[in-house]
Amino acid sequence: MAKIVLTGTLSCAPDEVEGVLALLPDHIRQSRAEPGCLDFELWQDELTPTEFHVSEVFRDEAAFEAHQERMRGSDWGRVTAHMRRDFRTSTA
Repeated sequence: MAKIVLTGTLSCAPDEVEGVLALLPDHIRQSRAEPGCLDFELWQDELTPTEFHVSEVFRDEAAFEAHQERMRGSDWGRVTAHMRRDFRTSTA
């Protein structure tokens, strides 16, 4: 089975940065603890604080879909649902 790799950026409004930063540690912790998560990195851009870079690797499509489902039901998912996502998904 092919690994699923997601990379890209999440963008928020300036007045949403604090809220995103408050939820970031728990979202990272929960994501890294998921079965099938091989790597999960999410960090704020140093020059553009409203942009967050994402790099995720999951064991297979099922693990990636389970992550997406958990994320949608989380505080992170609810707070960031409307934010612009410029993500690319590929297999490795």
